[in-house]
Amino acid sequence: MGKEKVGLVALVMFLSSWCVSSSLGGDLSRGNIPLTFGSPSSSLALNRVGSSAVFPLHGNVFPTGSYNTTIFVGQPPKPYFVDPDTGSDVTWLQCDAPCKQCTPTPHPLYRPSGDLVICRDPICASLHPPGYKCDHPERCDYEVGYADGGSSRGVLVKDVFSFKSSGGWVLSPRVALGCGCYQQPGQSTPFLDGVLGLGKGKSSIVSQLSSQGLVQNVLGHCLSVRGGGFLFFGDDLYDSSHITWTPMSRDYSDHYSPGTAELVFAGKATGLKDLLIVFDSGTSYTYFSSQAYQALAFSVKEELKGKPFTEALDDLTLPLCWSGGKPFKNIRDVRKYFKPFALSFNSGGRTKNQYEVPPESYLIISPKGNVCMGVLNGTEAGLQNTNVIGDISMQNKIVIYDNERQQMGWASVDCSRPPKSRATTA
Repeated sequence: MGKEKVGLVALVMFLSSWCVSSSLGGDLSRGNIPLTFGSPSSSLALNRVGSSAVFPLHGNVFPTGSYNTTIFVGQPPKPYFVDPDTGSDVTWLQCDAPCKQCTPTPHPLYRPSGDLVICRDPICASLHPPGYKCDHPERCDYEVGYADGGSSRGVLVKDVFSFKSSGGWVLSPRVALGCGCYQQPGQSTPFLDGVLGLGKGKSSIVSQLSSQGLVQNVLGHCLSVRGGGFLFFGDDLYDSSHITWTPMSRDYSDHYSPGTAELVFAGKATGLKDLLIVFDSGTSYTYFSSQAYQALAFSVKEELKGKPFTEALDDLTLPLCWSGGKPFKNIRDVRKYFKPFALSFNSGGRTKNQYEVPPESYLIISPKGNVCMGVLNGTEAGLQNTNVIGDISMQNKIVIYDNERQQMGWASVDCSRPPKSRATTA
């Protein structure tokens, strides 16, 4: 099978400490630590900084299996490659505290500061169930697990997170992140230093930066079908009037969800409605519940009847592949034979907003030169009835998660071009 990475968080648990050592026994005072700026760090400076930041993305859906960006943590700042994940809140780095079980990393393991997040810190509290007990008041232990079986365990620490704002200021606030000293690999473990948690909770990086007045609690990404793209924080990188907006679901508030949708194929209704949809940049492919998956697969097969394709049962890259008369080199070779599908959302009134997925955003070309469908059976993957829109189906779109206004938006754009705005890349 291909390197399908399922990133939707399945659980967040807090256990006894896994990796507290003398390296984490530094200053545990909870005094307010001022922001550190590349320029004077007065309160007036905060009013002058831009409200956005841009981070270049690298990687692709296939064959790499994930996108990643670079963050800078510590004093002096050190680079780390991380997986930007809108399906989880906790940012964590593989950590030398010491590390009990780590996977290979592109950089030396993160050496944590001695500034532990205490158990009663609001960020730690946001990750606990109501009425939780603090067996170790001086620290916040965590375990975060993902739907593909992977997990990270450790303690939360505070450290400097440096980035460049759209106003040109280099900002270095302190944020809470996980010092992960025990990693359990999932089905596919990218060669990365950790995960950048971009979910809706208080512990996500954007929520923390927003609470410090540095950016609006808005984020978005643009994944290029050719690989790469960009991630951004803040709200001054797009023209809102050119974005299709739909409210975030209040019934499914743990993840970024526009609620339920109807599945449409080639402009025609499939009869499948009330599909719960979640957008998750930490998942490589798109996952539909069994019924929706079968309906889409049937529609695609029906559309291919009489066309020069045969099902490639010997190609195990993905569950459903087709061969042609000769090996295909690019999706452009087969695009004309396939139709788009769409998800139709009720925007709160009589109008419906459609999220259209063209063939290049649900197909890949396998190493054997076959064309394979990058929509998989989520029920078989353990996602039950949740339908997850993964990276493949967010390619060549700017996708925006506006936590300030509780809405999501999207528009088709060329994601290989950096955004035209006042922002400068981090």
